[in-house]
Amino acid sequence: MRDQPDIFDLQNNLEKMAPLAERMRPRTLDEFIGQDAIVGSGSLLRRAIAADRLGSCIFYGPPGTGKTTLAHIIAENTHAAFVKLNAVTSGVADAKKVIEEARERLRVSGRRTYLLLDECHRWNKAQSDSVLQAIEQGYIIFIGSTTENPYASMTRAIVSRCRVFEFSRLKDTDIEKGLRRALADKERGLGSMRVRADDDAIKHLARTAAGDLRTALNALELAALTTTPSAEDGVIVIDRTAAEQSIQRKALGFDESMYYDIISAFIKSMRGSDSDAAVYWAERLIEAGADPMLVARRIVIHAAEDVGMADPHALVVAVSAMTAFEKIGLPEGRIPLTEAIIYVSEAPKSNSVVGALYSAEKAVKTVVHESVPVYLRDPNYKGEEKISGYKYPHDYGGWVEQQYLPDELVGSVFYTPSGNGFEKVVAERKAARKTLGGKK
Repeated sequence: MRDQPDIFDLQNNLEKMAPLAERMRPRTLDEFIGQDAIVGSGSLLRRAIAADRLGSCIFYGPPGTGKTTLAHIIAENTHAAFVKLNAVTSGVADAKKVIEEARERLRVSGRRTYLLLDECHRWNKAQSDSVLQAIEQGYIIFIGSTTENPYASMTRAIVSRCRVFEFSRLKDTDIEKGLRRALADKERGLGSMRVRADDDAIKHLARTAAGDLRTALNALELAALTTTPSAEDGVIVIDRTAAEQSIQRKALGFDESMYYDIISAFIKSMRGSDSDAAVYWAERLIEAGADPMLVARRIVIHAAEDVGMADPHALVVAVSAMTAFEKIGLPEGRIPLTEAIIYVSEAPKSNSVVGALYSAEKAVKTVVHESVPVYLRDPNYKGEEKISGYKYPHDYGGWVEQQYLPDELVGSVFYTPSGNGFEKVVAERKAARKTLGGKK
């Protein structure tokens, strides 16, 4: 008679067959990697978890940064019941069932219930409203997990009843730590497979994973399973080539010095109005594993710093591209980023905004005391007599000559239009006002 599988080993077998990232999921806060600002020693969230007094909250951040893992750790460390739903596959009926069971559990045994809702931004208003009363009355403690900004993607009523914790992309050093832990762990990791990974391979996996530990771990496992053991000692050696193939990204030679050199080249190419070079260097950064939001932030800064008032629309385009990327992600999110790079690169240039800022900053630090002209003061301030003398510009057609700077800085000029692009119009307006002001 053929041996029958032991059904009691089913769960154990399923765990062994799970992807490496799932098997290596931290079980305690001490095993948790990264997010020191949220769960570091002495943090609010860590104290609340340790005391089993965590209230409703939302975990928000990129994939693979530990949101669901932390929720599971909470489940293991709490005396309350723990129920998990996914907003993609669950609806109002599922939520009502959880709430009814939670209410009965609280009545009978005094135990609270945690409701973990993955992809919580996918719930509509009706679904969200179905749990509001239960949250307020304490039947359930809500933990939402989402990659979308909850302030923009979720109903205000839910967000206002939760504390939002924002997760950041993991540092390369955090991911390297997770990879080395998986290589050494004989129970859940690759420790029993005699796998050795070169430092260069680990650094490449960490860098190209773009802050996502799950991606790096699964790539490491793929490399281990597809690499032929050495004929000499049976050791599976994962080198940089194997790492490149497993994570499906080409290693582009990206040490720390070159990283900053490429960023500098990207910025200077935009400033120099070479859109071809700027697009190239931006893609070089992204392909090498740099955070695309770094590129997005630099476009926004450049639009204000080096284009500025020469084309005010550049800032609008840049911010829109950054927002689009946050919503879309890779790879399609590179398209609006590229559009913004081309726009701001080809736009006329002026650093007059920065000049105005620095000049005003210097003046603020230089003037020891300034007095606000009497007619500019707040007429509603208590103890202040009714102020007269202020000329309301709209009563004069939109502009009237009047002193706005304090007496100590009369005549100071902080902003000087460059005459490029839209600033030609600005310069003409300023000149026209100056001419009108001279006619008294």
